[in-house]
Amino acid sequence: MPLGNPANPTGSANINSTVTKPFTLRTIPRDQHTISRKDISPNALRVLYRLREAGFAAYLVGGAVRDLLVDGRPKDFDVATDATPEQIKQLFRNCRLIGRRFRLAHVVFGREIIEVATFRANTDDGSGDREVENGMLVRDNVYGTIEDDALRRDFTCNALYYAIEDFSVRDYTGGFEDVQARTMKLIGDPEQRYREDPVRMLRAVRLAAKLDFTIDEATAEPIPRLANLLGEAAPARLFEEVLKLFLSGHGVAGFEGLERYGLLAVLFPESAAALKSNRTGALRSILIEGLRNTDERVANDEPVSPAFLFALLLWPAFCRSLMALQKQGVAMEEAQRRAADRVTLHQLTTIALPRRFSLPMQEIWLLQSRFSSRQRKRVFRTLTHPRFRAAFDFLMLRGVASTEHAEDIAFWREAQQQSGRQLESSLDEMNSEVLAEGDAPRRRRRRRRSGAPAASGE
Repeated sequence: MPLGNPANPTGSANINSTVTKPFTLRTIPRDQHTISRKDISPNALRVLYRLREAGFAAYLVGGAVRDLLVDGRPKDFDVATDATPEQIKQLFRNCRLIGRRFRLAHVVFGREIIEVATFRANTDDGSGDREVENGMLVRDNVYGTIEDDALRRDFTCNALYYAIEDFSVRDYTGGFEDVQARTMKLIGDPEQRYREDPVRMLRAVRLAAKLDFTIDEATAEPIPRLANLLGEAAPARLFEEVLKLFLSGHGVAGFEGLERYGLLAVLFPESAAALKSNRTGALRSILIEGLRNTDERVANDEPVSPAFLFALLLWPAFCRSLMALQKQGVAMEEAQRRAADRVTLHQLTTIALPRRFSLPMQEIWLLQSRFSSRQRKRVFRTLTHPRFRAAFDFLMLRGVASTEHAEDIAFWREAQQQSGRQLESSLDEMNSEVLAEGDAPRRRRRRRRSGAPAASGE
């Protein structure tokens, strides 16, 4: 089958290759690596074999090969081939073509999708389909050889190819040794690669956290200097990257990586500023504990919520904004609503947080002030609120940073276990005792309310 770049008169651009060093193929035979076919998805094997039978080259590639080499269990299996997307579609009736920036074939087997990509090249002779805006690639459908494809990938550990015909691993960039050394290393000039696609900086942090790899010194050095380039990335893409970073079971390590390389202040500027000014470290303690709990839920195959995640990540910003509004004399309830709206709107300029997550996030915040109430109607309304369980979990996280929430946590934990009549009786008894002492309901704590849900003590 003829290879090359299909003609496309629009959107083409000539750019220089970012990888100039010559490649050297190293073939690692089956007896020198740990990848076994029994650990590969049967559907991925079907795709590989069918492409081979049709006369095309076909390899398992990228993260699946990398993860299998470190005894991981890949969730996704990707295939690279010299067949064009149209040729792939002709071979598989269960195939659909997707993508603008990267034209890909998805071969669908029930709930499993095997992603098949055509080998891509770094350079465009004008006959391909590549578009560049302000030095960033916005369309990249220039086809080439397997060698071209390896050199245009981001990290050496992702440029490994598993060959089904002899079960060997093909390495063009030194990635096999880097995987053995557990090192993240960019292919080509790091600064230029980051300028091409700033999201690579996030990927470096995410993959290092996931794999427990160390980022190579030359790969890490430009990140703090170029961190602001992330502001040029599409907010919708950053939202997806943040979910991958924090909801894949390695959120704590990912957050620490963002801090270490100066990326947190770009992704979450208001929260980063609040964390920096919080001398007690209570806000950071809440955040780390919340991420640790999320990691445990992922490890136990329990559901995790983007709304709760963003409530956690933006809580420092909410507390900071709430305190500023209260200092201006804004009433507590109004200050809470305005702080929630302000933080959400400001964050949307960087990360496209959908309303289906931002609204529950705000509800989790606004419910925090209700937990100090013991008024019967208010207690029952809070218990029946759709976000009560998430808000109560959030209250327990706040209890990690401050013991002043202990009584509220104990009350609401018990309230959930009581019947309606039992709860009414205990509330009546509680309020009667307070009135008998001649005081206003003790749990109102007006002094505490003057400063942001205790500003989380926080």
